[in-house]
Amino acid sequence: MADRPRPFDGIDDLLERLNRQVETAARSWERQVDDRSQLDLSMGGAETSLDLADEGEAFVATVDVPGYESDDLELRLTDRDRTLAISGRRERERETGDEAENYIRHERTTKSFSRQVRLPASVDADAVQASVNNGVLTVRLPKHEPDEEARSIDID
Repeated sequence: MADRPRPFDGIDDLLERLNRQVETAARSWERQVDDRSQLDLSMGGAETSLDLADEGEAFVATVDVPGYESDDLELRLTDRDRTLAISGRRERERETGDEAENYIRHERTTKSFSRQVRLPASVDADAVQASVNNGVLTVRLPKHEPDEEARSIDID
C-alpha cells in the first residue's frame, strides 16, 4: 500500500509556483503604475486627451480642448520638477427673461479641466510657444541645450 501515489502530493508545489507568479505580476503592475505617474500627474480622470511627443529638438504637447478659446486656457511650466500644467475653464453666460424661455433643451454648462505632465528633460522656458487651432492646443517646448563648456572649479 505504500507504493500507491497520494493525490495531493503536488499541491504544495503548485501553490508555491502560483504564489510566485502572482507576486511577479503584482511587481510588474506596480512598476507600470509608477512609470505612468512619473509622466501624468493629473488628479482624477482626465476628460481631455493629451499627447506628448519628442521631436528631437523639442517636446510637443497636443491637447484636445474643444469649445475653449485661448483666453479660457492657462499654461504653467515649472523648471524645478519639469512639470507642464494645463488648465481650462469655460463658462456659459446665463440667459434671463425671454432668452431663457426660448430654450427647449439647455445642456452646455460651465466646464473646467486640469492636466499636468512631467517632461522627460529640461526645456527652455523662454522659447515655449503655444497656439489653439480648431479645438486643439499645441505647446512646443524646445529642449534646454546643455552647457558643454568645461568650467574650472576653485578649491578652498
